[in-house]
Amino acid sequence: MMRLDRILANARIGTRSQVKKIVKAGRVKVNGAAAPSSDIRIDENTAEIEVDGKPVVYAQYVYYMLNKPAGFITATEGSVPIVMDLIHEDARSMFPVGRLDKDTTGLLLITNDGPLAHELLSPKKHVEKEYIVRLAHEVSEEDMQKIAAGIRFEGEEYKPAVYKKISDTSGSIILKEGKYHEIKLIFKALGNHVEALQRIRMKNLILDPSLKEGEYRSLSEEELADLRSSLQPSAAASNEDPGHIPADNQ
Repeated sequence: MMRLDRILANARIGTRSQVKKIVKAGRVKVNGAAAPSSDIRIDENTAEIEVDGKPVVYAQYVYYMLNKPAGFITATEGSVPIVMDLIHEDARSMFPVGRLDKDTTGLLLITNDGPLAHELLSPKKHVEKEYIVRLAHEVSEEDMQKIAAGIRFEGEEYKPAVYKKISDTSGSIILKEGKYHEIKLIFKALGNHVEALQRIRMKNLILDPSLKEGEYRSLSEEELADLRSSLQPSAAASNEDPGHIPADNQ
């Protein structure tokens, strides 16, 4: 048995607060009768649900785009502020896909789809991640060439990345790997320092500019299809613990 608002939220009808208003307006029917409230529990596998006369199909997986603010730890539990505190949904086993540092902002995918998460984070897939970076010092043409060629620093090798200038001390950088603190260490190797970092894209998923920091929304069907394109969930991924967050710290 599951709460009606969770079912409708999982089906991308709206956020929990939006769903509550829809139910209160009498637009939702369960087994032919108007739903009395959004918190009633029903059998998601057998109940016939309609919104504005259109059938609703229960979704096993949920996918949320979060605009992560600074000050939140990318984790599923802990005593300090964590990103999951920002998600006001009760779908079980949700987790963030990859990690953003406490001081890093921007795009974070929240889901309970373990196989998809592992495919997106698998080093073999070379999934692009794009960031806007603000630096303490100017990035020279020589620096850009070194980034494009790949950098070795403190015994670690960082694969070639693409840096595009926005201003002398800011730009976008595109990675195809997700090593620990990779962007910060790349610029440290160049004698520079990252002042601010924001992720704006993962593969084809682009941060919604209308989302304020701390806000989130469900992915559209088109966004989800684009995200899944060229990714084939592996048997190994499906056997992994979906709550485990592979290394992707930036």
